[in-house]
Amino acid sequence: MSALEELRTLLDAVADAIDVPYPDSFDDDEAYRSLLDRRARIAVVVARAALAEEPDAYGWNAAYLRRKIEQHPVTYGAGKKPEVAP
Repeated sequence: MSALEELRTLLDAVADAIDVPYPDSFDDDEAYRSLLDRRARIAVVVARAALAEEPDAYGWNAAYLRRKIEQHPVTYGAGKKPEVAP
């Protein structure tokens, strides 16, 4: 895989990490914010590590980030449009 392809793979993993779905209910807002914060912090650490390494390691960093994302799944109801506050 070329360095450009590895970079695209890493950017895709970063986007997936921070593209957390909105909760179905306002009751899950705190869970949403907590998950987004956790995943964003992991993505920043991995991206900074990747920048400090050679481009041929981007694929490894992408795979590592995906494994970390799996450890922090969406645990609230998601997928619908958010409720409108009364």
